[in-house]
Amino acid sequence: MAFPNPPNTNDGRDLRPRLLAGISFLTPADLPYWSAGPRGSREEIYIALKAAGYEAIQTFEPAAALTAGLIPTGLMRVFDDLAELRDGAAKWRDEGCDCTTVQLGTGLEDDAEAARLAEGLLEASQALGHPIYLETHRATMTQDIRRTTDLIARFPELRFNGDFGHWYIGHELTYGDMELKFAAMRPVFERTRFMHLRVSSNAFGQLTASDPAEERHLAYYKRMWTAACEGFLASAERGDYFAVHPELLPARAFYPKMIIGPDGEWREESDRWTESAFLIEVARACFAEAEARVAETV
Repeated sequence: MAFPNPPNTNDGRDLRPRLLAGISFLTPADLPYWSAGPRGSREEIYIALKAAGYEAIQTFEPAAALTAGLIPTGLMRVFDDLAELRDGAAKWRDEGCDCTTVQLGTGLEDDAEAARLAEGLLEASQALGHPIYLETHRATMTQDIRRTTDLIARFPELRFNGDFGHWYIGHELTYGDMELKFAAMRPVFERTRFMHLRVSSNAFGQLTASDPAEERHLAYYKRMWTAACEGFLASAERGDYFAVHPELLPARAFYPKMIIGPDGEWREESDRWTESAFLIEVARACFAEAEARVAETV
C-alpha cells in the first residue's frame, strides 16, 4: 500500500525552511547545584528555557510548554499495539504538539511484524494529519541499520527522528569502513525530519561534546547531522522547520560519564545546560553547511 509522505513540521509562516532550536525535557531534569541551568518548578524551568532562546520542548506536559510560549512535541514508547500508537499520537496532536516521535517495537520482530508496525505508523500519521517520526533507537525495530534501510525499501514514506547515538554505540560504528556505513545510512538521512542531539562514543552513551578530546567523535556526528539537514532541505517548503532537541540524560539514566568533583562526590562530567547550548550551535553550523550544499545543486 502506498502512503503520502508524512508532513514536515510547519509553523504556517511564509519563511524559508529553517532550523528550530528545541530541547528534551530530560536535559534540564535534575540539574545539580553546580549547573548554570535553571532549577525550580516546572513552570519556572520552562520560562527559563524560553528566555534562553529555545523555541520548543519535547515533553509529556504540552500545556505547560504552550503557557511558556514553547512549541510542544509528543513522544511515545510503543511495543506492538497499533491502537496505542494511534491513540497516543491523537492525544499529542489534540494537546497542541507539532509532531510525535515514537520508539517502536523491541528489535526482536521478524520482517512481517516490523512491516505491520511500519504500515500502522504510516496509516495513523495519514489518518490524523499529524507527523509521526520513527526514532532510531536501541531495543526497538530500528536498532539495526540494515533492518531500517530494508524497511525504507518497503516503506519509502517513513520519516525519522534521528537519534544516531544509538547506532554509533550499538554498532560500534567507527570499527570498520566509515565511508561504507555513511553510504548505507544515506536513505535514513534523506528521511530524517527531527533529531535528538547527543554525542556518544563506541563505549559511552553520552560524551562531553565540547571537550576537544572528543573531536573525533563530534566530527562524525557533524557529518550525520549535516546529511540529515540536507535531506530535509531537499524537499522542504515555505514554513517548514527542522527541529533539533539536545537530549542529554541525567546521571540516573546511566548515560553520562561520572567523575569525582571538587566536593569529593561523584558527579556528571559536564553541565548538561551548557552542553545543550553548545550542541545547538553545532547543529546551526551543520544546517548552514547543508543550505550551502543544496544551493550549489540548484
